[in-house]
Amino acid sequence: MRMSILLYDGFTALDIVGGYESLSRIPGMQVEFVAKEKGVIASDTRFLGLLAYKTLEDAAGTDILYVPGGPGGYVAQRDPEILDFIRAAHATSTWTVGVCNGVEVLAAAGVLDGVEVTTNFFARDQVAALGAKVMKTRYHRDGKVVTGAGVSASADAGLMLTEILVGQPLAEIIQLGIEYYPSPPFGAATVDETRPELQDAIRSFEERAEALLEATPRVF
Repeated sequence: MRMSILLYDGFTALDIVGGYESLSRIPGMQVEFVAKEKGVIASDTRFLGLLAYKTLEDAAGTDILYVPGGPGGYVAQRDPEILDFIRAAHATSTWTVGVCNGVEVLAAAGVLDGVEVTTNFFARDQVAALGAKVMKTRYHRDGKVVTGAGVSASADAGLMLTEILVGQPLAEIIQLGIEYYPSPPFGAATVDETRPELQDAIRSFEERAEALLEATPRVF
């Protein structure tokens, strides 16, 4: 089985890595990082990059399409080349995975009409406006579409798909191998239970995220 992870400038690393850590450990899984052009693609912090060693064209016929979010997702969802790639890959994929506002990128491509999904709490209204049915859950599956909410929920979505692909016993071993037993040091049990001022702070950041990304120089 082949999994193609989409990279674009300004992705959020944990959106990818959380799911990658479980899915990449499935026996026989082939993972490839793809982008419009080969090379190192910078994350949102501009300190870290991942190597896209295949182009979008190389990913044709992939089994698992994996789309992360990040500030760069606001640009990606306006990019005709990326949207065309998503539409083509989703049409033939066995599974399509979206994390955080990567779900919004999928929705912008028009592949989530009427599909139940979850997404980061600040992107819920936008994703719903693009035709999806938004669930206030940490991870969700509707048919072949698997989605995770904010950033760290990529780990949950990845483990859920791992269980579907190889069964619970191996998924549990992988979960133990990555020691995924979250117990956050502060706050509420869910994002909807967090204090309003914290939610407002995140919304304020997200409203400026694209501009902040453009203003932050890469270090490589």
